[in-house]
Amino acid sequence: MQNGFNAYAAAAKTAQSVVSPRELEASLLIKAAMRLQAVADDWNQRERDLDEALTYNRRLWTLLVSAVIAEDNPLPVGIKTNILSLANFIFNQTFKISSDPQPQSLGILVNINRDIAAGLRGR
Repeated sequence: MQNGFNAYAAAAKTAQSVVSPRELEASLLIKAAMRLQAVADDWNQRERDLDEALTYNRRLWTLLVSAVIAEDNPLPVGIKTNILSLANFIFNQTFKISSDPQPQSLGILVNINRDIAAGLRGR
């Protein structure tokens, strides 16, 4: 999994000149949503992939939180607070899902990721 985030860091650095940070974040949120949805959709065959999908999502949200709390982040305090609250909810949901895995539990994480990605893309 660590290699995936080293690849993320390399892609982020390379993509900065080509893709906006918002578009990169949106794309990664969609990727995390797709991984979670794939596990939920084919639970009997992919339940073993749950931990990896949850870990990817949690690490992505950890990176997003790091970006939000950075001193040079220009977002208004209210938006930062909302994102941090949402991240806290996601981390709590991830813990709950890990302790009681159910395919229908993944829907909330999938929907949040998709909604935030749509917002980042201006939709």
